[in-house]
Amino acid sequence: MSTLEEQIDVDAPVLVAWEQLHRVHDYPSFVDGVRSAQPHGRNLAHLAVEVDGVRWDVEAEITDRGRGRVMAWRTLDGPQLQGAFALLPLDREHTRVQIRVEYDPETVHEALGGPRGFALAGAVERTVRADLAHFRELVEARVRTAAEPAPEEPAEAGGQA
Repeated sequence: MSTLEEQIDVDAPVLVAWEQLHRVHDYPSFVDGVRSAQPHGRNLAHLAVEVDGVRWDVEAEITDRGRGRVMAWRTLDGPQLQGAFALLPLDREHTRVQIRVEYDPETVHEALGGPRGFALAGAVERTVRADLAHFRELVEARVRTAAEPAPEEPAEAGGQA
């Protein structure tokens, strides 16, 4: 098993980032290769994934681990992957998002093709870093949108006599 750990700081309160992680239908917005994602059941999600033109369906289990703001996940079929997101509040408006991904390089190679060895590890690392950057962009855009003032009603034309 190989393990990858990455982190990124996000300009958003921990609750906003936590809520975004639980919006399974938004996964295609920040997880490379995920074309669609639908939650079902209590802790399950169905993901349609495409890598290098090869498409397959993956069932994943997503579980929370208490008030520590940790969300664990694992695939139930397809390449066996598992990991966890941990959200750490830096202050009221900033959050550190940490991810840990565990995978068997040979299984991933068999399922997805592509490079082996260090090249595969490098590809997984680049993908996870890019996904974290997309997650940060999505969450920070959500914060900016929420902070924007509501548009004012246009003044009525003409005056009163």
